[in-house]
Amino acid sequence: MTLSSDTRRKRLSFRSWHRGTRESDLILGRFADSHLAGFDEDQLDRYETLLECADADLFDWITRRAIPPPDHDHDVTRLLLSFSNSHPKPPPLAGEGTGGGAV
Repeated sequence: MTLSSDTRRKRLSFRSWHRGTRESDLILGRFADSHLAGFDEDQLDRYETLLECADADLFDWITRRAIPPPDHDHDVTRLLLSFSNSHPKPPPLAGEGTGGGAV
């Protein structure tokens, strides 16, 4: 059974927004929202393969602590790295990171 492109994009978007860590959700979810609609089937294949990578590996590539291995060095990875470095993390939500604990 093959999925329609629209269904596949929706599933990839969901997976991008539900990685398990907020940081990964924000990076991959925002990237998916910006780019999945324009991806062809081959690019969707490559993105789906990227989603199989460990978050730690993706973070190392995004922060340039490591370079992607040859099998992940392609247009979609380069687009993700460029997107991540040109779209910094949004400011924290109200009450986050403010040391808002009781005194």
